[in-house]
Amino acid sequence: MEHSTTLLARLLSLHPKLIDLSLDRIIRLLAALGDPQRRLPPVIHVAGTNGKGSTIAFMRAMLEAQGLSVHVYTSPHLVQFHERIRIGQAGGSAIVSEALLADALARCEAANAGQPMTFFEMTTAAALLLFSEHPADLVLFEVGLGGRFDATNVIEQALVTVITPVSIDHTDFLGSDIKVIAAEKGGIIKARTPVVIARQEHEGSEAVLEQIAERLRAPLVRYGQEYHVIEENGRLVYQDETGLLDLPLPKMAGQHQQINAGTAIAALRTAGFGLQDTGLFERGITRADWPARMQNLGKGVLAARLPQDSELWLDGGHNLDGGRVLAQALTRMDRQNPRPLVLVSGMLASKDSVGFLMNFQGMAQHVFAVGIAGQSAGRPASEVAGHARQAGLTATVADTIEDALQQIGQQTWPVPPRVVICGSLYLAGDALARNKTPPV
Repeated sequence: MEHSTTLLARLLSLHPKLIDLSLDRIIRLLAALGDPQRRLPPVIHVAGTNGKGSTIAFMRAMLEAQGLSVHVYTSPHLVQFHERIRIGQAGGSAIVSEALLADALARCEAANAGQPMTFFEMTTAAALLLFSEHPADLVLFEVGLGGRFDATNVIEQALVTVITPVSIDHTDFLGSDIKVIAAEKGGIIKARTPVVIARQEHEGSEAVLEQIAERLRAPLVRYGQEYHVIEENGRLVYQDETGLLDLPLPKMAGQHQQINAGTAIAALRTAGFGLQDTGLFERGITRADWPARMQNLGKGVLAARLPQDSELWLDGGHNLDGGRVLAQALTRMDRQNPRPLVLVSGMLASKDSVGFLMNFQGMAQHVFAVGIAGQSAGRPASEVAGHARQAGLTATVADTIEDALQQIGQQTWPVPPRVVICGSLYLAGDALARNKTPPV
């Protein structure tokens, strides 16, 4: 059998566009495969700009704490494609095996018979095929881009849909009008199916989502109205019409992760999970982890290049709001344990790097700008450095992540610094590969 790497490389050539928002092609392919999307375990469908993966990670941990088996589909991957598909089984889901993935991709390729098909459509079909053939209690399904015409929106029924914070991203496909973007994300809302709407930072996005839900008679479960999440005395307090939960804070750092945890709880309680055993939320919230979301890289070959007792963190946030929540998390950390902040940053050319880096004005002492290895769409390091200066930061170009860390390690610091590798999930994947960090 062909290796999945060979198959995936060939699938990239099937369609001239990286992204082409339409459902016609994948519906045709799924029909040729026997419509696996109609033979799935119950589904929770998740769209949004930021926080989708973390919210799914919380749901998976909480469900698995209850002993349930959960299939999971997320994107993009960080190091290896297999990370996108998790197969539910007793004792916790596992990243799809090479044998299962290669077989599913080969069957999808054969059924497609060389017709135009985007890479994401083909791999989504493979995930649906695998999920239809392996029993599980639930499927957690993440939208790739947008929602209305995203390949995952072939899902016709769901227990609940979830909309995480909507922000401006992928402007080349979704535009820069937050209301238009919210309407695209809201395209996954299904008739008479409850929709959980997380805290929305941009005025107008929640109103658009509410209008869609009302038109489809989808019951609304909104942050700040039907459910509430606050931190109180070092605990996470969640409340909805069913009652109050007094929980430990998540292992994942940042107030935004508290919001994501609350969104996950709201979705599961809306879907009927955990109403009798609230302990599953406590067990799950302390177990949930998601790579490249304020991930501590204190152990590994990269941290060894820094001064002794330095901190090394990794975050894949890559848009203006992603930078804002990262800056908020770092501000909180600095209050508790002040250290000089240094950024190692690389970004895609399609991202607003000035807007992202402006969040760190008055915080970051220096930015080491790097390119993204193996990524043709990456912004040159010299441009990232220039944009950092436009954002009011001092910046230096470094050849690689290791080179940046080496330069930081050669400097004299009054206190060991806090170093954050940030700006792109592709850069995060490169960092994890260089650090030889195993996937979660």
